[in-house]
Amino acid sequence: MCQVFISADPALYACRARSVRLHGVATSIRLENLFWQVLEEIAARDGMSVPQLCARLHDELLAERGSVDNFASFLRVCCGRYMALQLSGGIPQDMSIPIRSLNPTRVLATERQPARPGQRPQQAA
Repeated sequence: MCQVFISADPALYACRARSVRLHGVATSIRLENLFWQVLEEIAARDGMSVPQLCARLHDELLAERGSVDNFASFLRVCCGRYMALQLSGGIPQDMSIPIRSLNPTRVLATERQPARPGQRPQQAA
């Protein structure tokens, strides 16, 4: 089982810091290269740079939640959800379709619901 995971290119889990501007303040975000690659893909779909995407996600998270506690972890979760939503069909794999053009309610309806202890994971109806 582990061979599937341990055979990953070490460059994918090497960390890299990038500088982005959040509310006019330059800040450094440190993520593994795999996550930077996924963020590049997400940003490209909507004609943005990664720093622009990060700033937009930060601003929208701040507006929704009132604070941003661990932005690097939030970005990792965004990447995981993006990939899971592609697998579930909520986000088309066709890179020419911008994410901003998708209906969020329809996308999120495809998201798998987390399993409770002792339960098998189920897909949302």
